[in-house]
Amino acid sequence: MKTVYKNANNGAFDIVTEDGKIVALEKTSLSGFDLDGADVYPGLFDMHSHGCMGYDTMDQKYLHEMSVFQAEHGTTSWLPTTMTVSMDEIRAVVDAPLPDFKDAAAVLGFHMEGPYISPRYKGAQNECYIKAPDLEEFSALSHIRVVTIAPELPGSMDFIRGCKSVVSLGHTAADYETAAAAMDAGAVCLTHTFNAMPPLHHRSPGPIGAAITKSAYVQVISDGLHLHPSVVLGLYKIFGADRMLLISDSMRATGMPDGNYEFGGQEITVKDRVARTQDGALAGSTTPLFDCVKRAISFGIPKQDAFRMASLTPAQLCGIKNKGLLAPGYDADFITVDDELNLSHVIIGGNKIK
Repeated sequence: MKTVYKNANNGAFDIVTEDGKIVALEKTSLSGFDLDGADVYPGLFDMHSHGCMGYDTMDQKYLHEMSVFQAEHGTTSWLPTTMTVSMDEIRAVVDAPLPDFKDAAAVLGFHMEGPYISPRYKGAQNECYIKAPDLEEFSALSHIRVVTIAPELPGSMDFIRGCKSVVSLGHTAADYETAAAAMDAGAVCLTHTFNAMPPLHHRSPGPIGAAITKSAYVQVISDGLHLHPSVVLGLYKIFGADRMLLISDSMRATGMPDGNYEFGGQEITVKDRVARTQDGALAGSTTPLFDCVKRAISFGIPKQDAFRMASLTPAQLCGIKNKGLLAPGYDADFITVDDELNLSHVIIGGNKIK
């Protein structure tokens, strides 16, 4: 059965969906839901989100509650992201069957952030569980689409060469040469660029310099807190919308009031939207991805590119071929916004969620 969403983009076209797919973008005589000329963009895909609404990926439950929140805020697909905890805890989360929600954002796998990271740049991760990469151990896990590692750790290069998941460099003390070698070995991305890694320096360019020269992807938290707006805009001008992608890095305090929260076994304090560990390190964000997109636009990034960096670009990085575009054959996941960039409607699989 076809479902039609009429008068998209000032009435330029209708969106015809069937069996969860977009089948046509054209004016049609078929009746349907009137979008009232609202601008339409692909549903957002957050490849780095730990949690929201008081819940966390490592709770080993509440995926549905978190996915509902994601959908209500414009994210139609996501990768729940783990923390540096015991491998038994990670295994319990990622080896469970992936859910098939009809009323919430799709869970497309997991992003494993830790334990293969640097103690020096651990950020909000628990140092007790940090360890060197172990390809045999990792390969026995299920549903990991992305893994963050520090390439200076013993065995990292062999791990990268043998890993079947997307390898992103983060929580790392690597110098330029080590990061560049890791990218030559198969790593393709930086995790929350500039955060939890050495800065870009003219005599010691580090992982960011390697990402520039190796044309890697860069994840960017554009909440206005993790990076100065000029840095977000500068990264966009260097990497473009096809290599820079926006993430939320949201944690369980997202959508919740200020206060104390648990994150990776540690106590986190949230005050005025900023989440910090007890020693002052930033601990993820409390900003949904849609709001990160809006802030990126306010920093000077064109709307079309900002939305692309939170939909098509991460989907391409993760090898997901059916999401991120408004085009026939793609999943019917899309959102509408008004002239002030307020989120008005969310459609997932052709069904109106909001």
